[in-house]
Amino acid sequence: MKRAYYSNSLSNFTTSSVDTILSSLTQNNEFPLEQTQRDAWLEEIQFLQKVLTSYQGSIYLEYSIPRMGKRIDVVLLIKSVIFVLEFKIGDKEYSLSSLDQVWDYSLDLKNFHESSHAQFVAPILIATKAKSKTPTITLTPHNDKLFFPIKCNTEIFPTAVEEVLKFVPAGNLNAKEWEQGRYSPTPTIVEAAMALYNGHSVTEISRSDAGAINLNETSEEISKIIYHSKKNSKKSICFVTGVPGAGKTLVGLNVETKHMDNKNDLYSVFLSGNGPLVAILREALTRDKVRFEKERGRKIKKNIVSNEVKMFIQNVHNFRDDCLVDEIKAPIEHVALFDEAQRAWNMQQTANFMRRKKGRPNFNQSEPEFLISCLDRHKDWAVIVCLVGGGQEINTGEAGISEWIESLKRSFPKWDIYISSQLNDSEYAAGKVLSELKNRSNVFLKDKLSL
Repeated sequence: MKRAYYSNSLSNFTTSSVDTILSSLTQNNEFPLEQTQRDAWLEEIQFLQKVLTSYQGSIYLEYSIPRMGKRIDVVLLIKSVIFVLEFKIGDKEYSLSSLDQVWDYSLDLKNFHESSHAQFVAPILIATKAKSKTPTITLTPHNDKLFFPIKCNTEIFPTAVEEVLKFVPAGNLNAKEWEQGRYSPTPTIVEAAMALYNGHSVTEISRSDAGAINLNETSEEISKIIYHSKKNSKKSICFVTGVPGAGKTLVGLNVETKHMDNKNDLYSVFLSGNGPLVAILREALTRDKVRFEKERGRKIKKNIVSNEVKMFIQNVHNFRDDCLVDEIKAPIEHVALFDEAQRAWNMQQTANFMRRKKGRPNFNQSEPEFLISCLDRHKDWAVIVCLVGGGQEINTGEAGISEWIESLKRSFPKWDIYISSQLNDSEYAAGKVLSELKNRSNVFLKDKLSL
């Protein structure tokens, strides 16, 4: 079964009649076709036929990402780049939700589609009525051939495509090979999570001896802070920093697996705002655990394992929403690990969300401040571990690490703060806030928190 409602070479697409293309989209559409959707397809087709005439490659309309249950408006294979296009017909602004949408599609394609793992992927948001401005073309610092989302209107789109193509080495993707790509999650984090969940140490699964030492030392440093906080009834927050790929998420998962007994007050939770990653890790862990038990002659129902795994890895927004239900009671966990903590929302973004989605018009906290307040409800002790990636662009509405520091300074003076001296580096966008902590007595420098 083809993944796209319509697919063809660019030469055939640009010379086909609009009615022929619309017919293919309509016939393969799984849902009742609304007029607004038909009109959107019509505008997209006419626009793309006009601007793609000079290119060789392939086009896929309404492309389904393997197992993700999502459809990308348009995927283009041009030279050595996979372009992921999200159209917002009639939009005059580049909304955060639309940028997140095209970013999520690109991450899903990069992480879960076998033929896209090693390719350049360029997400482009096309708000058709937005004002023209020079597009920003930047690769992420992860060395993963993924571009940050590019914002453009219909006028600037051809320029954006050309600038991306200038950015990458010459080459041509094989459309047939790409189309045959199966669902295959990037192995590193999934395999690591399964290994840790099954009792292996972070040292055993690291890819190098040096990496194992760093990961182990950082994990042990966090464990010391957790035990110290419990023993002395302290509330502590620590910031783990590292370049992309250094192993921050692995450290977080390692610490979490050491403290996942919910009958123990050291019980912890790993929180991520990356919904697709949470879903795929949960499913991988569930299947692996069922297989593990079956091989040992022990029958166990998948739903029972799934419920256990859900306690291990959770979506940070679900955790936040649960804490909104009862604003006095502390969560069951004393330890919370926040992955990609720099992407938490600032006060304006959080307040807008609370007003629109949660019916709370007077909400006046940023996401970092609210999340800290949730753990602060504990009467005895609590620990928050913020996993902070350096050198990454902060999107509109994201608070950056400085808001975590500001929240502590503003509302939680008694919390102990553990940071690496590396947090002073400009790539972590901590700003001048760190210098203002110099007069705070309960700030501790721990260089082992840097990977």
